[in-house]
Amino acid sequence: MAERTSVDNAAPIPPGSGGAESLRTRDFEYPLDERLIAQRPLRDRDASRLLHVRRVEGDFVDRTFRDLASLIPPGDVLVLNDTRVFPARLIGRKSSGAAAEVLLIERLDAAGTRWRALVRPGGKLKPGRVVEIAADLRAIVEETVEGGGRLVRLESRLPPDQAIARYGHVPLPPYIRRPDDEADRGRYQTIYACARGSVAAPTAGLHFSDDLLSAIEARGAEIAKVTLHVGPGTFRPVEAEDPGRHHLDAEWYRVTPQAAETVNRARARGSAVWAVGTTTVRTLETAVGADGRLSPGEGTTDLFIRPGFRFRAVDRLVTNFHLPRSTLLMLVAGFAGHDLTMAAYRHAAEAGYRFYSYGDAMVVT
Repeated sequence: MAERTSVDNAAPIPPGSGGAESLRTRDFEYPLDERLIAQRPLRDRDASRLLHVRRVEGDFVDRTFRDLASLIPPGDVLVLNDTRVFPARLIGRKSSGAAAEVLLIERLDAAGTRWRALVRPGGKLKPGRVVEIAADLRAIVEETVEGGGRLVRLESRLPPDQAIARYGHVPLPPYIRRPDDEADRGRYQTIYACARGSVAAPTAGLHFSDDLLSAIEARGAEIAKVTLHVGPGTFRPVEAEDPGRHHLDAEWYRVTPQAAETVNRARARGSAVWAVGTTTVRTLETAVGADGRLSPGEGTTDLFIRPGFRFRAVDRLVTNFHLPRSTLLMLVAGFAGHDLTMAAYRHAAEAGYRFYSYGDAMVVT
């Protein structure tokens, strides 16, 4: 049974409201027992808990993720990010025998031979060094690039994509403190993932099952899909005390004409747009015009959404629980209001919700 929790002294703060200038990065911290950081997913995707944050009422309700279908009215649009995670983590050894790692970030040629990457240990893998991944795959460091990254060239008897698929590991986030396994290849992936290119999953989408999506459509809601390829910057904490000094890494996105038409049609009839995940929010808010209409197209976005931002495309948000001091938490606070968001996080921690990528979810209405 859903349980409603009132929030004392946390009146609802509309998206884009004032007060953002006084917020500092330390205002996005919260206490968390490390045992609440989910190390594995639940057996059933839609069995996760769902914290329903209600902005108008200024409270939250404990639900399960399957309840989401009953919350989305007919005519509303649910927008999903259909990016697909690839096994971007290549684990090998240097010529000395010491362990080394290459995280592929961005393909630089059509063949998939040359990549922008992050390497570890960064101080040792200078241009000319070689990381032996397997008997028929190695990565050669060619250049050092801005931000400490590398340009690497893959050499293999196999086509590069086949070699990566065979020898690459699922790039689980650093707070999952175990090696990836075969189960992660399916579970660290949404069921609708199709556009290969992410090094991190759009985790709000991990909770959706075929049955749940069918139930949402059966109620008369529409589903649209956009793409944003998630980069490693999603895990980078904000170090500056003034969030405005933080630079968000650019990520590639695409909005198809069909997705834009679906969203614009909903807007024209007064229906709400539900964004699944912070990546979907950033895609929609990048592609929306001043008139509130979504334009199809593709490109890169480094849009950093935080309290004070004025939302034009998104009316409702489905998201996971995010790291302290992260740009993702700041985006949620920009949408739900800082005080209500932080109160919801404290409630979730006290109520034993599971946190982060394989954890539980939140919906903000």
